[in-house]
Amino acid sequence: MVVVIVIVVVVVVILGGGVLAFNGLVRRRNRTQEAWSEIDVELKRRHDLIPNLVETVKGYAAHEQGTFEAVTAARAGAISAGATGDPAKIAPAENMLSQSLRSLFAVAENYPQLRAVESFLQLQEQLTATEDKLEYARRYYNTSARDFNISLQTFPRELIAGPFGFHAVGFFQTDEAERAVPEVSFASPSVPPATTTATASGLPSPTDAESAGPRQ
Repeated sequence: MVVVIVIVVVVVVILGGGVLAFNGLVRRRNRTQEAWSEIDVELKRRHDLIPNLVETVKGYAAHEQGTFEAVTAARAGAISAGATGDPAKIAPAENMLSQSLRSLFAVAENYPQLRAVESFLQLQEQLTATEDKLEYARRYYNTSARDFNISLQTFPRELIAGPFGFHAVGFFQTDEAERAVPEVSFASPSVPPATTTATASGLPSPTDAESAGPRQ
């Protein structure tokens, strides 16, 4: 009788541990999926802002067709990669889009008229805010993915992970320097001082003339 009770207790403990381990994996997987959905939302918002941004700059720099086509192609590639749901494919496509956006803002710097265009300034602010939210979502996702992947390798969860369809997830790696939205500067080039011009032409500067004084 004692042996039966011991066996029952052991079975109950094993089943209870298995249920707790399974529920823990489910919670971590759900948290990771929730974190990824936040990234997906911000990426879509980013993709939606880009066409308006391109059209605004195009109105003042129509001849920069190569830059506009590069941004449009990079956006299309990012959208296609996003449809896969694979972070390993999405991250490189988004990095490429970030590089093309930097080229677009570099073009915008050559057209000071854009500083008076309210729609351009608003789009730049919205894109900056989106990039900030995306960076926060990326860090949250990577933390969740790390915790989930670690739990798959710990005992006794590793015994039930495979049979119940739990698999490791990839990290969303991006180039933070590339993702930063550059500040467009419309500053005018500085005018060289008059004294430098005078000296370079071989004429004495006003200061030199005063210090020399009248000849006796």
